[in-house]
Amino acid sequence: KAYGRLSVMAQYYCNVIPVLEVPPSAFTPPPKVDSAVVRLVPHATMPHPVKDVRVLSRITTEAFNQRRKTIRNSLGNLFSVEVLTGMGIDPAMRAENISVAQYCQMANYLAENAPLQES
Repeated sequence: KAYGRLSVMAQYYCNVIPVLEVPPSAFTPPPKVDSAVVRLVPHATMPHPVKDVRVLSRITTEAFNQRRKTIRNSLGNLFSVEVLTGMGIDPAMRAENISVAQYCQMANYLAENAPLQES
């Protein structure tokens, strides 16, 4: 099951409910990936609210743009190893192994300590 930036952002806003798996043979030409139909139900209350969703978007973009790199390397310009460790996040983890809650935790840390500048 692929877990990427779209998955993180969708789960931030909604409860993602799998409805149906769609085999490659359902498409012409058949893709080399499996597909699924999902139902997106907006959260009544955000389970992991962030102070600035733009920060969450930036973090997930940077983390997943370099998917095979560790968080230490892909987000090293935003977080020190000490800060990640202090949040209980192993800097040796890859983007796909970080939970939505942990991405939200990182976004809130960054929003409080290094807010985005308006361009």
